[in-house]
Amino acid sequence: MRTNRTIRLAVALALAGLAATAGRASDTPRAPVAPAARVTIDNFTFNPATITVPAGTTVTWTNRDDMPHTVVANDRSFRSGALDTEQTFSHTFEAPGTFVYFCSIHASMVGKVIVTKR
Repeated sequence: MRTNRTIRLAVALALAGLAATAGRASDTPRAPVAPAARVTIDNFTFNPATITVPAGTTVTWTNRDDMPHTVVANDRSFRSGALDTEQTFSHTFEAPGTFVYFCSIHASMVGKVIVTKR
């Protein structure tokens, strides 16, 4: 009997210890998630044509047209290859500034990313 009581006590203490630490996982600070933004390419336009994001944001362009398009910065700081339907291109904007871009296949397609300080 004494052995059973000792085992039950040990199990009860172990379970109590687990219960006491169960809530601590949520107290652990999480690394900040980098902001993200999306631009679609549809009907030969970038939508939205102008987007404002804080520095550190990753912008992803998705081609929804049935024609290939590219995303090319005027200053050539970023450049995608030809994006077929549903393909994406992403670029992370680390520094503040205004970045004008265009489609090198359809030069009338233009857009702008305005990057602000964090």
